[in-house]
Amino acid sequence: MSESPPNVQPPTPDEIRAYAAYHHIDLSDEEVEEFEAAITETLAGYERLDELPDPRPRVEYTDRDPGYKPGRDEDPLNAFVTKCEVKGAENGPLEDYDVGLKDNINVAGVEMTLGSKLFEGYVPSTDATIVSRLLEAGADITGKLNMEDMAFSGSGELSATGPVLNPVDSDYIAGGSSSGSAAAVGNGDVDVAIGGDQGGSIRIPAAWSGIVGHKSTHGLVPYTGIAGLGRSFDHAGPMCSTVEDCARVLDVIAGEDDLDPRQGAVPTDDYTGALSEDPSDVTVGVVEEGFGHAVSEPAADDAVRDALTEFEDAGATVTEVSVPMHVDGLTIWNAIATEETAATVDAECIGHYGKGFYDTQLANAFGRARRAHADDYLTTLKLTLVLGQYLSEEYRGQYYAKAKNLGRQLTDAYDEALSDVDVLAMPTTPQTAHEVDESISRLEAIDRALNMLHNTSPFDVTGHPAISVPAGRANDLPVGLMLIGERFADATVLSSANAFERQHTL
Repeated sequence: MSESPPNVQPPTPDEIRAYAAYHHIDLSDEEVEEFEAAITETLAGYERLDELPDPRPRVEYTDRDPGYKPGRDEDPLNAFVTKCEVKGAENGPLEDYDVGLKDNINVAGVEMTLGSKLFEGYVPSTDATIVSRLLEAGADITGKLNMEDMAFSGSGELSATGPVLNPVDSDYIAGGSSSGSAAAVGNGDVDVAIGGDQGGSIRIPAAWSGIVGHKSTHGLVPYTGIAGLGRSFDHAGPMCSTVEDCARVLDVIAGEDDLDPRQGAVPTDDYTGALSEDPSDVTVGVVEEGFGHAVSEPAADDAVRDALTEFEDAGATVTEVSVPMHVDGLTIWNAIATEETAATVDAECIGHYGKGFYDTQLANAFGRARRAHADDYLTTLKLTLVLGQYLSEEYRGQYYAKAKNLGRQLTDAYDEALSDVDVLAMPTTPQTAHEVDESISRLEAIDRALNMLHNTSPFDVTGHPAISVPAGRANDLPVGLMLIGERFADATVLSSANAFERQHTL
């Protein structure tokens, strides 16, 4: 997918009328004639923009093999889009680590598909900020990992190349949208992976695939060079076999990036150095509203409660807390994500108004792809775009605005609950992994894509750090415990999870 050179042309009179109508303006013939002359004069200055070079981040570590798509004999779980090799520094805290990246993360010279047929052949010319940091820390990038088509599903079965299979039991799916990241880590194909999380897409596959996944505080990990769905709820973070590896990776990738418009002040910590193994250091508030959803499996709820009882017996302080507004968190998230995703797609996946780096290459490729092949969008994305545009147009954005306001109230509710404990706790997902079923209907696929977000999605609205750590099994399938902390208290979340992990695996 090549990037054609810009060549701005003035609109025709009919185009002027059409674009005015998009903004509910009915122009007179005289206005059209006047605007045609004014626009032509204005666009003359854009020729100079075409002449100026586009400032782009410098690419370091140029020893790069763009790789290949492995066959099923080499990749039985369908975890990889591309097996590649990008060599990092000779030494550093991630020396000898093979790192896989969700395939919405830029790696210069390596194809990026977003898990979709629409972007096959698209090759970024820049590295995401976190890629530069991983390579500087000595890591090697060895794979671009499969994901749900354009990231709008939590199930793990809606990649353009088919289901990503669960590393614990291949009769089940891995969870999404960072499906390949979970499968590759769980299968030992990479040492660690980076996933993305807008509604739970790090934590869901981590829980279902029996690994650890940390959704960092919103803005802590730079999102520059990563294709997202909405600036207010885009997150990136590590997916690993252990909490310690998550902390080690976060030490490398967290911190300020003046190219990322999502960030404000970004306090960081020594995440690895803060880890504790002592349960008595941890105070846990078990959120009663995180259990017993209509879609909850009692066995999954029971596994989490049993694991927390064991943690308490080992010395942790475990108390029950109530956050009544938690039950409305999914509804609030849905109202935000629906309209914000529609707006992001309409803005060619790069958005507007923030300071930072704007990926003109991605904007051009994304814009061309969606105009030519929007019929090939994933069903869940089609539904979201239709509904988001409808709500924006017919209700003038009031539901989005109200949900954003309610999101502040939801944030306060969690903060109040956290004022007396180190972390909050609940099941990561209400159920275990879905069984592979390639005969499901379109409506069943929509339900299976979104029916596990009850506990994860609220924290994409509020931006609190949240980690999923293995807590046992239900019906022989992994169950995840989610621990949530105060914003930018990622060190506390990781330390609490580490103490739980060490006690739970004794």
